[in-house]
Amino acid sequence: MSVPPNPPASPPKRILVVRYSQTGQLDAVTDRLIAPLREAGNVHIHEEVLRPAMPWPFPWPFLRFFDGFPETAHLRPAPLQPLGLRGDEVFDLAILPYQVWFLAPSQPVTAFLQDPVAAKVLAGRPVVTVIACRNMWLMAHEKLKALLAATGARLIDNVVLTDPGPTFATFLTTPVWLLTGRKRGFWGLPDAGLTPAQIAGARRFGLALRDALARGEERGPGPLLAGLGAVQAQPRLYVSEKAGTRSFYLWGKLIMAIGGPGHPARQPVVALYVLFLFVLIVTVVPVSLALQALLRPLFRGALTRMKHRFELPSGSATDRCRLYDD
Repeated sequence: MSVPPNPPASPPKRILVVRYSQTGQLDAVTDRLIAPLREAGNVHIHEEVLRPAMPWPFPWPFLRFFDGFPETAHLRPAPLQPLGLRGDEVFDLAILPYQVWFLAPSQPVTAFLQDPVAAKVLAGRPVVTVIACRNMWLMAHEKLKALLAATGARLIDNVVLTDPGPTFATFLTTPVWLLTGRKRGFWGLPDAGLTPAQIAGARRFGLALRDALARGEERGPGPLLAGLGAVQAQPRLYVSEKAGTRSFYLWGKLIMAIGGPGHPARQPVVALYVLFLFVLIVTVVPVSLALQALLRPLFRGALTRMKHRFELPSGSATDRCRLYDD
């Protein structure tokens, strides 16, 4: 009696993971998320680490930190070192973690998405984005979606992890962390950045991706991470983000007209903008939030629609989290 042959093994799934982390926090999130994919027996991961031609420092010197905002806001990033990708690779899925700089994607990630090689690799491919930031990411993600669309990529999921501290506490703790390297809280304020539990919890997204890839679901329209509490949008921050984005754009245009990054002639204007930004934060932002709180009942429907729009495609539902409690 002949024994039927074993069905041929399916080819391994090929995953592109694009990495750039200045503080190390995003690397920690990425490691937890892709760990189940590394452990899977039928997944091959290519990790593309982005290396700026002139490395961005951490901690950031004060004026260099703010000197980076004009080009960041205008999506004119500093160049990267040559990518490890050739452009002819074929991937089943791309995972794109990124930081938010000045209400825009970080310069290294913008530079990657504007590279012709990235356009070749991402064209027609499903992409999962992962954001780790303070709390304002709405405008940055709109810009990133446009950059992805220009490559022909398909955004099928978005994961957002934000600093759980109170908004006005993070206005202080986050800059201190970036400018001094001090992450631990002070004056009774919480630590800056994500909590260890948030970082550890990123594993559930990797487990869900592993299972979805095994079923070939990445070939569908997505999302793959629905029901896992992937993103909680805060539409009340939208007005502040719009004002900040407009401010960064207009002042950035003025500063770039004076000279390129690091040009001595633009440093006084950068310093003037820092003062303007401080005044904006302590006056316009709290007034805007207070007015929105008073008017929220009148605009509840519009805010609900805005929340739903910004939470697409993955959503804020948590009904599948119990399946991936680790």
